[in-house]
Amino acid sequence: MNSDKILYWFNEVFSSLIFIYMLFVIVVYTLMLVFAFFQLRKDRNLDKNLEGKVNLNAVYSKPVSIIVPAYNEEIGIISTVQSLLTLEYPQYEILIVNDGSKDSTLQTVIDVFQMEPVFRTVQNQLPSAEIRGIYQSKLHYNIVLVDKENGGKADALNAGINVSRYPYFCSIDGDSILSTKSLLQVMKPIVSSNGKVIAAGGSVRIANGSEIEYGSVLKSVVPNNPIVVMQIIEYLRAFYMGRIALSRFNLLLIISGAFSVFSKEYTIKVGGYNKNTIGEDMELVVRLHNYLLKNKIKKSIEFIPDPVCWTEAPDNLKDLKTQRRRWHQGLLSSLMLNRGMLLNPKYKQIGLISVPYFVFIELIGPIVELLGYIYVILSFVIGNIYLESALTLFVLFLIYSTVISMFSILLEAWSMGTYPRIRDSVKLLLYSLSEVFWFRPLMVVFRLQGFWYFIRGKNDWGSLTRSGLQKKTNDTL
Repeated sequence: MNSDKILYWFNEVFSSLIFIYMLFVIVVYTLMLVFAFFQLRKDRNLDKNLEGKVNLNAVYSKPVSIIVPAYNEEIGIISTVQSLLTLEYPQYEILIVNDGSKDSTLQTVIDVFQMEPVFRTVQNQLPSAEIRGIYQSKLHYNIVLVDKENGGKADALNAGINVSRYPYFCSIDGDSILSTKSLLQVMKPIVSSNGKVIAAGGSVRIANGSEIEYGSVLKSVVPNNPIVVMQIIEYLRAFYMGRIALSRFNLLLIISGAFSVFSKEYTIKVGGYNKNTIGEDMELVVRLHNYLLKNKIKKSIEFIPDPVCWTEAPDNLKDLKTQRRRWHQGLLSSLMLNRGMLLNPKYKQIGLISVPYFVFIELIGPIVELLGYIYVILSFVIGNIYLESALTLFVLFLIYSTVISMFSILLEAWSMGTYPRIRDSVKLLLYSLSEVFWFRPLMVVFRLQGFWYFIRGKNDWGSLTRSGLQKKTNDTL
């Protein structure tokens, strides 16, 4: 067989494999969109007022400890706590865990909320770094500050659980803001199911460019920064397509660490947050599924699209690279730690559907995408017999990113209307047309770095630049 024939057959096999993979991914994502549409349509016909659904006494019986791990969050921590003080929920405490910050996070919280040292019993049920002191606010008695040695986010959350007094805890990032009804809404499945739901997560929205004052989002706006706009599109696709569909069949392996509620009892049973992985939120969810299935306990983990948590997204490529590398490294780490669940019928739908989805689509997706981009570029350079395959593959890339993104944007506008201005929706739709040309390739490179860091055994969180959300911005159209 001459070299031309070898090259021809290599092209046929290689392009066919990528084509089949991309077609499979598109079919999966399309099905997710369909499931999400029907679920959101069903939710629109329901009364979203929690008190109309369950007995209010049940809400009082499930108080919540809100844990805010903070490392160098002096810029955003006050806005976060102020938003928590406006929550409509009968009984909750706010635990700010200062994880050995090197900036003035500790002193800022002490000064603004007039904190004073107190004695508080700590149940050392989960391992964590040494607690240096505990403070309580003289202005708001439900605000407690825990000052501890640096140990990482997972360690800070474990310390918060040890200090917490209530049966459920909500984790929220120190640079995030909750809407007034968010806690009530995210607790809805837990309350209405009488404890059959042991964890729930809410939607996360990007606050960059929006008008924020005293911990409340006054006006949600899509900013002009292309990097931030593309992240908004990503978030809509992830939450309104993937998580709604997976939650419907109890297949969730990820609920955002930026805003999620867990049963303290079951979290302690599985050993709390794992300090040896940077994907501590996903790893905990996977371990909870593992525990429930091994012990034949019929509990579930759900995603609720209504409750919204606003967060500050990276507005430059350097910080975005750090974040996405970390996310993909965390995904790889979590799946490796629980690799025994992959295609294992003992773990039912989680082992046979959910874990394979995250391995074969979410995890190795960047590798296949990179090969596809290289193939398309080389095919256009070489020309001739390769052009037809390259064009077909490029169309699949467009469907994979642009078309699915556009449907996700329209789905959000129809169901929630987070961005009420029509021009914001139009801006998102127009930006989605450019995704395949620059943003997707960048994300492929950034996510592949997660593999490299994992191989090197480098568990580095990295640092992100924070500008703070407590301000009014002119970065609008």
